Formats: sequence, structure tokens, C-alpha cells
Amino acid sequence: MTNPTLEIFKSYIGKRLAERSPSPISKWLDGTLVAVEHGSLTVEFVVQKEMCNPAHILHGGVAATMLDDIIGMTIFSMGHTVFYSTVNLSVDYLFSAKIGEKLTVKSKIIRVGKKIAHAEGEIRNEDGHYIAKCSTNLVATSNTIKS
Repeated sequence: MTNPTLEIFKSYIGKRLAERSPSPISKWLDGTLVAVEHGSLTVEFVVQKEMCNPAHILHGGVAATMLDDIIGMTIFSMGHTVFYSTVNLSVDYLFSAKIGEKLTVKSKIIRVGKKIAHAEGEIRNEDGHYIAKCSTNLVATSNTIKS
């Protein structure tokens, strides 16, 4: 069975999410979708000054937001019509990223049950070093997705 939502995401490969996403935070993060498969998305981001803490490295909250946003998009790309909301997000910060660095964020949906989905995500730099990784649980809500 073909998943029309996944096919739409595939048509966005190589394009900026700021021009396509209904999410204000996705627009602000301004990533580029680089890979799409069932249960996984890969997005590239360039670290901007506004994404950094006073030490001029990627703020942990922004890294967590990148992971959370991409995982949410991934659940949606699987054709779910209800909104999944994050219940918890456990992030391990493993290395810093500086202004101008290109980061790759990848999601992986591990399991989707009747109400709870479990996923993992990672952020790597251009050298392949981990910047951060996470695991998360999301709950299916009664809300529908609005564009």
C-alpha cells in the first residue's frame, strides 16, 4: 500500500523545510530535507548565531528542538492523521557544534503502538562525530494536524 504522505516528503528532498512545513519552529530552524524512508528522515541544518549559547556553541535546547521536530515529522510522514505529542525526550549531549557548522539530524521510529510511539534521533557533524543523541516517547492525541 502506498503512503501518500511519505511520497510528499520524498518530493521535498533537497528542499528547505522553512518553505514547506506548517510548523513555526521548523521554519525557524530552516533545515534541508536530505533523505526520506519509512520511519526515518534526515535533515541538514547549518548552525546560526541565534542557535548558540554565550559560549558560541549550539545551545542544548536548540539541539533538543531539532531532534524533537524531526521525530515529530517522521511520525507524520508515516501517514498518521492524529497529532503525536512528546511525552519525554532524553538527550545526551556528546560534542559541541559551532556557528557555520553543518549538522545532520536523523530520526528512527522504533515502534508505534496504539497510543505510544518510541523513537530515537541523532545529530552528527560533517566529520560524523556525534553532537547529540536522544530517545523519546510520543503519545497519540485527539488533535488533528493543522496546516
